[in-house]
Parts: sequence; C-alpha cells; structure tokens
Amino acid sequence: QVQLVESGGGLVQAGGSLGLACAASGGPFSSYAVGWFRQGPGSEREFVAAISRDGGLKYEDSVRGRATISRDITKSTAYLVVNNLKPEDTAVYYCAVALEGWRTSRMVNDYDYWGQGTQVTVSS
Repeated sequence: QVQLVESGGGLVQAGGSLGLACAASGGPFSSYAVGWFRQGPGSEREFVAAISRDGGLKYEDSVRGRATISRDITKSTAYLVVNNLKPEDTAVYYCAVALEGWRTSRMVNDYDYWGQGTQVTVSS
C-alpha cells in the first residue's frame, strides 16, 4: 500500500510562486509515475503535470511554462513548483502515483494511489 502526503499549500498573491511536495512511502517510488492534479470549487479534478519513472514529462497547457514537476528518488518525494500564479490556479492540489511507471497519463483513472490534497489559494 502506497501512502502519499502532500505539503506546501497555502495562500499566495497573484504573480507569486509556490512549491508543493509529495512524500511517498510503502512502495518502490523509483518505479512509479507521479502525477499532480487539482480540483477547484465546483470543478472536476484536472491534470496538471506528470513525470514518468524514466523522467518523461507532461504538462497541462494552462501551466506549461509556469510549472515544473520533478522527483528525488533518494527522498521518495515528488515536487511541483508553479510560478506566476493566477487566481484560476486556486484549487486543492493532489499528487498520485501510477504503478505503470512508464506512463505520463492525464487521466485520473490511470493513477492507483492518491494523497489527501493540499489547498492552494491565489489572491488577486
């Protein structure tokens, strides 16, 4: 059973930056793909970014150029940094892992384990 714990959320002014971390335990982190998703008020959970076990990257169009996903295998932790934050980035951010580590899927159903989420609020 893989457990994921996100941290780093908070209140940020528009134009600022935020770094999120996702600490994993209970499985071979290096073999998984990791995805970040977000869910705004009244919205469905949407894809933000993903990194495969081999370092392949994928970003949603709305954050491409502003976001960076990375991972530290030695710490079993994945990261998401978003710069130039906008009010529309306000959401609960979730990390997830996919046992099929070669994928960088945009699909919620392709991920097997999820964290509890961390709130990010961007004020205008």
